[in-house]
Amino acid sequence: MAEQAVLPCPWHLPVWTALTARTRHAHAYLFGGLPGVGKRLFAEAFAASLLCLQPESGHACGHCRSCQLRLAGSHPDRLVVEPEEQGKAIRIDAVRQLADFMGQTAQQGGRKVIILHPAEAMNLNAANALLKSLEEPTAETYLLLVSDQPSRLLPTIRSRCRVQTLPTPSAEQAQAWLAERLPELAAEQHAALLLMAGGAPLRALTLHEMDAASLRQQVVEGVKALLKSQQSASQLAERWPSLPLELLADWFCDWTLDLLRLKTGASDTPANADMDKVLPYMARHVRMPALLSWQSWLLEHRGMLLGKANLNRVLFIETLLIRWKQLMERR
Repeated sequence: MAEQAVLPCPWHLPVWTALTARTRHAHAYLFGGLPGVGKRLFAEAFAASLLCLQPESGHACGHCRSCQLRLAGSHPDRLVVEPEEQGKAIRIDAVRQLADFMGQTAQQGGRKVIILHPAEAMNLNAANALLKSLEEPTAETYLLLVSDQPSRLLPTIRSRCRVQTLPTPSAEQAQAWLAERLPELAAEQHAALLLMAGGAPLRALTLHEMDAASLRQQVVEGVKALLKSQQSASQLAERWPSLPLELLADWFCDWTLDLLRLKTGASDTPANADMDKVLPYMARHVRMPALLSWQSWLLEHRGMLLGKANLNRVLFIETLLIRWKQLMERR
């Protein structure tokens, strides 16, 4: 993340106000919540506030020497620990660097702050090394863990942090925030992005930057061709060489949830408008045991992807598409 003045998202202001009003802070915090709700921004803003020499109403002033160093990206008492490459693990060497940093005297004579993100990316050795640092906290040193999946952290790590769940905004808040940043899009496009993002606005913004709407349209067209036997699973896998597997799994999870709602009578129409013809037809023909078996397989493999498992890309896509098509054949 580029060094810049940061503020928490507006839907997190009640949490922010309660946190910054404290006269004493825990030595370690765990900020959890859905991907894209603004956890990293919250942690960055809190780190800035902790380092600031003259905070104003809980926010960093942006003018003192400490703020100027932070904004220049050269604050010696601020450390960010994250994977060397996006999607990779945080290794023990990075946590050893963190431990060395904690043992040093603050160069500006005040506090030291460490942001570790995403915390669930630590491998087991790194997590065990962090645990030792948590057990021996250093005065005026604050560790801010940010996690999309706090449940994947060691229970002993969670128990040594003050856990703060950062909520997802309301639909109105999310829509307003996204519309302010993407005024060139229509309200329907904002809604479609937020649906793909599970209601998380920052995730929706990232999806827009990835051109996820176009990628999804390719997948929708491919799935329809697959069900009509106009394209094979292997042909589609070859046509999607750069499609993020996490997105693909998320979209099939969305469609599966719609199928379950339609099949059980919980809904009359699918939430995913781009599959509004396919899903009702499938719901009328698929058997519930086959649907539940499919969902179990899909969730298992989505969990593997979230856990950064090194799946064979082509094999995963082919198997996913074959199993999806087989839902219509198991009658």
